[in-house]
Amino acid sequence: MPQQAGILPSEQFLLILFFKLAMAATLATMLVRFRWFRRILLTERREWPERLIFAAGLGIPLTAGVLARLLLHYDAADLTLSGSFLAGLIAGPYAGALVGAAVGLPPLFNQEWAALPFAIGCGFAGGGLREICPKEEIWRFSPFFVTKLHTSFWRLIRGFTLDWQVILVMAPVLLEVLRQQLGRQFGHTHVFYLQPENGWFYAAAVLVTVLGVAIPIKIWNSARIEHRLADQEQLLMAARVEALANQISPHFLFNTLTSISSLIRSQPETARLLIVKLSGLLRRLLRSQEHFVTLREELEAVDEYLDIERIRFGPTLTVEKIIDEDSLDTVVPSMILQPLVENSIKHGLSRKIGGGCVTIRATRVAGHAVIEVADNGVGIPEDRLASSKQHGIGLSNVNERLKVIYGANHELKLKSVAGQGTLARIEIPAMVVPERETA
Repeated sequence: MPQQAGILPSEQFLLILFFKLAMAATLATMLVRFRWFRRILLTERREWPERLIFAAGLGIPLTAGVLARLLLHYDAADLTLSGSFLAGLIAGPYAGALVGAAVGLPPLFNQEWAALPFAIGCGFAGGGLREICPKEEIWRFSPFFVTKLHTSFWRLIRGFTLDWQVILVMAPVLLEVLRQQLGRQFGHTHVFYLQPENGWFYAAAVLVTVLGVAIPIKIWNSARIEHRLADQEQLLMAARVEALANQISPHFLFNTLTSISSLIRSQPETARLLIVKLSGLLRRLLRSQEHFVTLREELEAVDEYLDIERIRFGPTLTVEKIIDEDSLDTVVPSMILQPLVENSIKHGLSRKIGGGCVTIRATRVAGHAVIEVADNGVGIPEDRLASSKQHGIGLSNVNERLKVIYGANHELKLKSVAGQGTLARIEIPAMVVPERETA
């Protein structure tokens, strides 16, 4: 049997309006948490499958709300007007019509004969506005345009410039007025509506309809902006990583060429061998454009650099490696170890009398890769240790790259004892390269 029309008590009327807004906000928040729904919101040009998915994602819970109103007499769950209009405004007239058909069919079994054409009409109304107005104006939908109404009126007089916010907001206002008139004319037997007891409640019903469109748009637009900011942040981080990675190669090349120039006259054969080794290392760097490599590949590049240094220092330079096999597939920033090894040799061992040793350790601890480069050189005075990561290209570059890629909590850690040596420690998340399946 159809519900009987009647004026609701003021408290109940306002409570239903409040819960309508809560239902609209809850539904919009729940939908935007789904990745596929956010992806649809990010583009304005949607293919048919995306429109159908959007219509289904919005239409199913809206239809459930209509059923709750029909079966449980929970009037606040019925968002027929704002939901159908919103679907058309975001996804186009056909998506709006589909949602309108979905929410308009159940009331037919309750003898609400005007419900179906009215809901479909709301969907087409929203879709029609989408077709003619600038798309970004839709995402600025707000009932608070009234605060700038005098400006809009002046623009219209001066340059015949339409204020799309006025047009967009007036559409659901007129649809709510139409629903109220249909309800007054034919009662609940034709269309469901909330009958206000006075003009103030009438205005409140109209405002809630507009807010039922505005609130989801604001929530979805915030998600769009957040996603775009995240994309921009990733692009910025990638640019910074690339700039830092490009900075270290000239630094290494300059230092090596300086070493070669000092040997050209006194040890020409050694200088020639260094040039051959350097060309091989540069060839590797030019072949690899990746900003991330496995620890195994990084150690191979360090070996090529150490070949050059062994030629310079001879048997006085020894290198030890203590590498955990489980850590070899860990992904690390490219050229992250070479500056540390170079710093140990250049500042730790070159000024030491007698032989020196560089030790490279790598292991995995509690989901993190721990990499250490230690030397038994002259060490760093305590008063200069804190500033060592800010001065000089090598250490500062490594420290900055770690913080940019992994966050401020991941930075280069230095420990040093004057006359005994220096330890550089890196601790990063242990991400590994998936194993490649062989055919």
